[in-house]
Amino acid sequence: MKYTPTIGLEIHAELATNTKMFCDSANDPDETQPNTNVCPVCMGHPGTLPVINKEAVRQVLRVGTAVGGEVADYTEFDRKNYYYPDLPKGYQVSQYEYPLIAGGQLGGVALTRIHLEEDTGTNIHKDGKSLVNYNRAGIPLMELVTEPVIHTAEDAKSFAKELQLLLRTLGASEANLEKGEMRIEANISIAPEGSEQLGTKVEVKNLNSFQVAHDAIEYEISRQTKALENGEDLVQETRGWDDKGMKTVSQRVKETSDDYRYFPDPDLPKLMISEVPEFSQSEIKDSLPELPDAIRSRLQKLGVSFDDIDTLLQRSDLRSLFDAITEKSETSDSYIRLAANYITSDVIGLEREHEKKQDLDPVHFSGLIKMIEDDDLSSRGGKNTLAIMFREGGEPDIIADENNLLQKSSKDDLLPIVEEIIAENESVVQEYQSGEESVIQFMIGQGMKKTGGSANPQVLKELLKKRLSS
Repeated sequence: MKYTPTIGLEIHAELATNTKMFCDSANDPDETQPNTNVCPVCMGHPGTLPVINKEAVRQVLRVGTAVGGEVADYTEFDRKNYYYPDLPKGYQVSQYEYPLIAGGQLGGVALTRIHLEEDTGTNIHKDGKSLVNYNRAGIPLMELVTEPVIHTAEDAKSFAKELQLLLRTLGASEANLEKGEMRIEANISIAPEGSEQLGTKVEVKNLNSFQVAHDAIEYEISRQTKALENGEDLVQETRGWDDKGMKTVSQRVKETSDDYRYFPDPDLPKLMISEVPEFSQSEIKDSLPELPDAIRSRLQKLGVSFDDIDTLLQRSDLRSLFDAITEKSETSDSYIRLAANYITSDVIGLEREHEKKQDLDPVHFSGLIKMIEDDDLSSRGGKNTLAIMFREGGEPDIIADENNLLQKSSKDDLLPIVEEIIAENESVVQEYQSGEESVIQFMIGQGMKKTGGSANPQVLKELLKKRLSS
């Protein structure tokens, strides 16, 4: 029998606010000193009162608007009761019946809801002891839930990447999985092909990378399929991922909403979205930048390759550089291709080499690309000029001139170089004259080496062929 897997995702992302969700303790994911960013409110001391973080709500409304979701007018916060060491209050403030956002879609995947809650602390297990760091407790945490409409691990992975890209584009979250700023949970079920009912749902929690999420879903699809083929019953449960064993492991029987005993938080006011000026739909829409789908469409129309588009989507500073030097309507197709290629390849390479982000002047960088397009600089000359610009700044034409990098296209300049190449490579000349025409590339390379990359390779090739045929 064939089986169809169905996957729904629950993805949490810490929001990039200055303070926590219900208090003024700092929201600092890079804090290394444990239990520093805490206060009586986020630690749940008696007599303290929480206050809703307006910016956190605003960021969720921006995400919801970006995905075309329905923004609630009335919303409230609830207490979700459970007892873990990393939960200082004995409950988590979340949203249950009245989420901020209902519906929407992202990357072709239908969404159920987006709501806002507070994060838990962090358990640290070391030397047989368990310690708790409450710096993270109370940080604003957005949870996005998809409909169960995904059917492959690869599609689930792609969706999670698209959500991370959207959050970063909006400035709502860095969504760094390695830091725990974004965490993926997958609900996976298997049913006979053609069945109208879903199978027994298994949740795999705290998947901390895109690849781990992919591998865990693949494993679960295989495990559940084998179990059904062997006539075994599947149970609704929560499982975790074992990195070493590359498998999921059972953690506990899955709770239901009744187990959490949700009820409205009596210390937090009901929230009418329309009564807060900063939450107006016009203000929220005006605050949205160009979204990933629109960026893709615009860059595709310009003729940028898919790989270069992906890089420019991930790096807003590089995209700003590209946009700044290609915004003129008279920009040619070759200029655009050169600009995208140099930014996504050479500039990033220089960043890695020098361990710093680029701060290139768009006017100077545009001048460099134009010089390469006009054959004033060879590819090698362009790369060498860019390297100096990256390190020291400056105008490309001056740099190229001072460093003898301007491309030599004059036959009078290149003929002496051609004679040197022929005199120094008699055996290669004989091979060429015996019919091995491909060796001319070696001779061109020698010419580029002799001129420090400043020779025009096409002119060099023409002169070599003419001389070797005479």
